[in-house]
Amino acid sequence: MVKELEMPAFTAKQIAAWLYKKKVSSIDEMTNISLIRREKLKETCEVGRIPSTRLQKSADGTLKYLFPVSRNRFVETVYIPDKERATLCVSTQVGCKMNCRFCMTGKQGFTAQLSSAEIMNQILSIPESESLTNVVFMGMGEPLDNIEALFKSLEILTSDYGFGWSPKRITVSTIGLLSGLKRFLEESQCHLAISIHSPFHEERLSLMPAEKAHPIEKIVELIKQYDFSHQRRVSFEYILFGGLNDDLKHAQALARLLHGIPCRVNLIKYHAIPGVDLPETRPETMVPFRDYLSSKGIISTIRASRGEDILAACGMLSTDVSTSLRFGRHDCVETSECYLLKNCEFS
Repeated sequence: MVKELEMPAFTAKQIAAWLYKKKVSSIDEMTNISLIRREKLKETCEVGRIPSTRLQKSADGTLKYLFPVSRNRFVETVYIPDKERATLCVSTQVGCKMNCRFCMTGKQGFTAQLSSAEIMNQILSIPESESLTNVVFMGMGEPLDNIEALFKSLEILTSDYGFGWSPKRITVSTIGLLSGLKRFLEESQCHLAISIHSPFHEERLSLMPAEKAHPIEKIVELIKQYDFSHQRRVSFEYILFGGLNDDLKHAQALARLLHGIPCRVNLIKYHAIPGVDLPETRPETMVPFRDYLSSKGIISTIRASRGEDILAACGMLSTDVSTSLRFGRHDCVETSECYLLKNCEFS
């Protein structure tokens, strides 16, 4: 960019330092760049920092931010404090194409890809940005379906010119898009989380339509070709549904499927959403499921549910107008712009 603007090469390093080290929000703040060059930059560029338009606070301390993105659309970003850890759950798309049966984001449908600037803005523009210990790409959207913007964001987070983070501070969660997954495994050392939810093809297909093109057996087969014994970690996300996938038969099949992979399984409570006839499992059912996997050498944990009271828990993110109204989300934004685009009975 600076070459095209006929500026010295060192200006690029100056810009990167202002953006990612000092984290400025305007070109005017880049004071070691000459005024003439700053004015030239402002003719074609902007930093892209945009504040959130709404904050919701959960009783458990979880925070959910609403960020405007291109063409008057919005995404949700979730901040989860937990003792010495502070994790940010970042979105990569407005909505999602995957249409998983249990997910409110999928019910919203797909609207737009986020740019790397819109992804990074979520990380930079929360008040807690400096306290973050981890970032997980587990918000709205399928990260590997927006792979170019994802990789740009990962580069900024881990490169010397950017945040300089260890890849161990970052996790990318995916349903397992095979072409994108192969590239991720070859080009990134960030942690990987695979949404699995059933070890059986037909059952997983009924929950996750993407199973048809990206079957879990092929996903696992691909993962087994890569080394996860050192820095990079792979985990499998498993939502339990009462009487559907939470019995011993499923635990045994899951252990067989994952045999040979040094991994962990995160067991997740299903957060019921209206209009979906999937039952919640009982807490006492999750313990023997976990214990069986552990007995087979697979590290397994029951993930604590966070932010359910503000619809910030796993599978509950959505900025769709009809979805928001149907699920009773009509609390107003304390700004001049309503996130429901003033198209609701409460506006």
